[in-house]
Amino acid sequence: MNSLILAIGAAVLYLVAYHTYGKFLGRKIFKLNPEAVCPSKEFQDDIDFVPTQKPILFGHHFTSIAGTGPIVGPAIAIIWGWVPALLWILIGSIFMGAVHDFGAMVVSLRNQGRSIGDIAADLISKRVRTLFLLIIFFELWIVVAIFGVVIAVIFNMYPQAVIPIWLEIPIAVWLGHMVYKKGAAHLPMSIIAVVAMYITVVIGAYAPIKMPAMLGLSPVALWVIILLIYSYIASTLPVQALLQPRDYINSHQLFVALGLLSLGVIFAHPTMVAPTTNFAAKGAPPIWPMLFVVIACGAISGFHALVSSGTSSKQCDAETSSLTIGYGSMLMEGLLAVFVLIACGAGLALGLTKGGQTFTGIEAFTQNYASWGAAAGLGTMISSFVVGSANMIESIGIPHAITITIMGVFVVSFAATTLDTATRLQRYIVAELATAWGAPALAQKHPATTIAVVTAFILAFYNGSGQGALKLWPLFGSVNQLLAGLALLVITIYLAYKKAPLRYTLIPMVFMIFMTGWAMLINLGDYYSKANWLLFLIGLAVFILEIWMVIESVIVLKKVYGAEMEPVAEMR
Repeated sequence: MNSLILAIGAAVLYLVAYHTYGKFLGRKIFKLNPEAVCPSKEFQDDIDFVPTQKPILFGHHFTSIAGTGPIVGPAIAIIWGWVPALLWILIGSIFMGAVHDFGAMVVSLRNQGRSIGDIAADLISKRVRTLFLLIIFFELWIVVAIFGVVIAVIFNMYPQAVIPIWLEIPIAVWLGHMVYKKGAAHLPMSIIAVVAMYITVVIGAYAPIKMPAMLGLSPVALWVIILLIYSYIASTLPVQALLQPRDYINSHQLFVALGLLSLGVIFAHPTMVAPTTNFAAKGAPPIWPMLFVVIACGAISGFHALVSSGTSSKQCDAETSSLTIGYGSMLMEGLLAVFVLIACGAGLALGLTKGGQTFTGIEAFTQNYASWGAAAGLGTMISSFVVGSANMIESIGIPHAITITIMGVFVVSFAATTLDTATRLQRYIVAELATAWGAPALAQKHPATTIAVVTAFILAFYNGSGQGALKLWPLFGSVNQLLAGLALLVITIYLAYKKAPLRYTLIPMVFMIFMTGWAMLINLGDYYSKANWLLFLIGLAVFILEIWMVIESVIVLKKVYGAEMEPVAEMR
């Protein structure tokens, strides 16, 4: 199939979905109230609770949920064929992922901006809250440690990205100062900031910085240390000082990148050389149910519920803004995932150089997708997207060195946003756990952030390499998707209290819990057969916590929907 038809079809479908299904959910199911006072105004402290204009918060939310998720998942899953991957991205994002993100934000907006895990105490029980928060803590523990490694690996692969990424920080601080301190209009200031950032991209393209090995540590390990220190600082600053303005710049960067990719598709319009289906890929696990775990953020992701109910709900200025921010951002991420499929399945075929030899067509695709082991490597996933995208963008006349840098910076920018947001979210989770367990001293900003960063450091360096977190990467997909099912479960119980129709969240919830539970059992069997006891024991513990939570929640759901219980007093 011609990639141009694929891209246009997906964009039109998402536009229609937003204006039909999304608005229906907002009006009829969640019943958004434009007059409701949001937590950002009720608890405004100008640190975490900050009323924020919709375009700026859209930028923060989208870049936080995106990370490398919508890139990594489709870049692996295309080995089963681009058609199954595309179908799950389209159906999953419209009817599951966007509903999940939107619902989590609405529930949090109506409950003091608390996390979806903490709200479970009111909706289900305090015991379930502890179970849910422990699962969330485990997920964020992996996210903070792994995304530090991911960024470090990309810096090592694409040293051209180093200068632009680090110079984006002072540019973002300047933007935040101009908008929040000087009262300047955010759009013209952000355009100036984006232009300045792309000037640094050109500089970086011709002045790469390669981290040397020092003090017995590899370049990747050194970058991980620097990034964890940075994440501590960034996550404790007021959101309007760095997080919001940088994410706003990155949202502009997204539109620039999507625009360049769109032009690349229009001018190059490469044909999809990846197989339509390939269910017998060498060494690959069964497509059913693993497809629904491998493609996470491009269709549905539990991490998104943490962002929606963690940082975004504390900044949302009106309930009605949650439709664009929650539902709309997920559709935009789905569109990005479609472009990843095009880059890997068609753009890569325009030229891939390996071992001094250049391959084109199906031979180029096969170089990275000859087997599951080859396709699933971190370097392969990233390079397939970066090289494929750069190939298409070059068709509009931009030099190769700059296109590679643009896409490298694009990937790192989103990963860095996820790292910052995940660290801040982990602080909230630690604080909620500490409060629930009667240890208020640990709930303070710096003690909670210290726990978040130090635990991630221990995971990254437990084997001395700085990449120890990658040992738990196989668990991340299953845990993340189980978390999505559990978040939908909490949203469904909320709707039951409101006596609203349940099928719009209940069906996705049952599907996700069943599919990802099935995938977890497959993984546990694999870990057991290989005597990988670390993954087996942690995976088993998470699976037991999940089953326990589901059982308690179903009991409550039956009582609530059967009108045997009254809604809790504070539930709005």
